[in-house]
Amino acid sequence: MNAQATRDAIHEDRIIAIVRGISSPKLLPTIQALREGGIRLIEVTLDQSSPEGVERTLADIGRIHNELGESVLLGAGTVMDADQAERAIEAGAEYLISPHVDRGVIETAKRRGKVSIPGALTPTEAAEAYALGADFVKLFPAGLFGVSYLKALRGPLSNIPFLVVGNISLENIAGFLDAGAAGTGVGGELVDKKAIEAGEYGKVTRTAQSYLKQTKRG
Repeated sequence: MNAQATRDAIHEDRIIAIVRGISSPKLLPTIQALREGGIRLIEVTLDQSSPEGVERTLADIGRIHNELGESVLLGAGTVMDADQAERAIEAGAEYLISPHVDRGVIETAKRRGKVSIPGALTPTEAAEAYALGADFVKLFPAGLFGVSYLKALRGPLSNIPFLVVGNISLENIAGFLDAGAAGTGVGGELVDKKAIEAGEYGKVTRTAQSYLKQTKRG
């Protein structure tokens, strides 16, 4: 998929499911449950706890890409440097999400025709990320700072499309979208580890449906 199609999908769907810390055997059924709930944008977060963790999650991205193809729009999360960016793209990631602003990650995404979503908190960081070529800026941790902080940032930085990530819930997601967020990234409440470990994938599907209803308001 080209970068414009990915940007369009993010603007249209407005929610990326963050899949973090899920064991490899449970990844496919988890993603299928999210897809059944209507969510097609899936971020698989690189496990940065060890080199082996990074290798494992890159392999997981490749396996998901091979098995599910275009039924999901796959991204890699917590991409820390240009080498990880390159390898995530090779595995099948269409967009790269980072917790920070890294020139090498952004430039790799642009060179490979993929979407770059670096993380920022301050106006300076957000402006720098966008100037370097970011397609979106991940405002993190948005939920801890609240809707009022997003509104304040968008005053002088209304040209920057922000994705809000971190402590995004059913209670606040609509407020962030109403305040002008281009989209959201949702992890814990949506990708419920307890439900997944218990094999309760239907709960994941129902939660996905509930989140989607909030994104479609207005």
